[in-house]
Amino acid sequence: MLIGKREVGDEAPCFITFEAGPTHNGVESAKALIDAAADAGADAIKFQIFDPDRLVSDRQLPFGYTRLVDKRSGQTEEVAEPLYDILLRRYLKKNEWVEVKAHADARGLEFFATVGFPEDIALVTELGCQSIKIASADVDHAPLIRDAAFTGMSIQLDTGNATLGELENAVDICHAAGNRDVVIHQCPSGYPARLESIQLNMIPTLRRVFPECVIAYSDHTPDHDMDIAAVALGAHLVEKTITLDKTQRSPEHIMSLEPAEMGDFVRRIRDLEIALGGTRRSLDKDQRLSRKTMRRSVHIAEDLVPGDKLSESVLDYRRPGDGIPMDSLPQILGRTVRVSKTEGERLDWSDIDWS
Repeated sequence: MLIGKREVGDEAPCFITFEAGPTHNGVESAKALIDAAADAGADAIKFQIFDPDRLVSDRQLPFGYTRLVDKRSGQTEEVAEPLYDILLRRYLKKNEWVEVKAHADARGLEFFATVGFPEDIALVTELGCQSIKIASADVDHAPLIRDAAFTGMSIQLDTGNATLGELENAVDICHAAGNRDVVIHQCPSGYPARLESIQLNMIPTLRRVFPECVIAYSDHTPDHDMDIAAVALGAHLVEKTITLDKTQRSPEHIMSLEPAEMGDFVRRIRDLEIALGGTRRSLDKDQRLSRKTMRRSVHIAEDLVPGDKLSESVLDYRRPGDGIPMDSLPQILGRTVRVSKTEGERLDWSDIDWS
């Protein structure tokens, strides 16, 4: 499929999305994260569009998370605060989203957003986005998925704790709406995720079960190891959370990349893609040159005169491989030489009597 002007799939480079939805705290920090993502070479930036007043009915509903206190020592603390307060820090008005989207456009990044209500879908449509995401908690929200699919944008589905059957239903809803551009994210639960919940081997499974879909990996772990593994296992797209400062008081900063780490993250994935190569065995120019230098060719082990028979006892095998190759021995054994050859000399095809 295409997301904007970028192709996503088996024959394309891994599509790299940086997630800034949970880690910005206003327009200026959102724009700063866009700049950092663009400078690092990402393909897209993702946010979360919601109205805290509509999303959370109990404003005192507690939410617990782990916060990094000191980067050097790794000291952390457990924090609990109302979910409403957390979401309010991330809330932007429509005119602010317009400003943020325009900044992403100016920096050459695709702009995605996770949505939760019809008015969010309408806003993302008005902003001119090319893709829209459904959170794992809404994978069974048929009306929301249907309305998102009707926009014609590619639909990104988080797996979270969804079953394969629920994912199949969600994909069927998209297809029934005439939208076949579906991305399925293997998305572990937890912030950060427990190793047991990551289940990277689901990536090949999702590729088999949903061959018509783009398969992605949303990372909830620190560093980049799981993303590298996901790409090696066949993920077409990766999503990684970024922050301006890991020690900020809010969820997900602890597992996010800071600007100084983002470029290295992108480079490692691009290096991996080069190292993975293609699925067909092929030799590049350097390999062909090395092959010729390191392989052996047929030489003479003792002096020969015309009419002498070529047997293994009178042959030697030396580098470089610029003469008769080793796999041609069956063609020459038992034949005779038509010219005199001295010990150590290379045997050439023209030296052999083929009559």
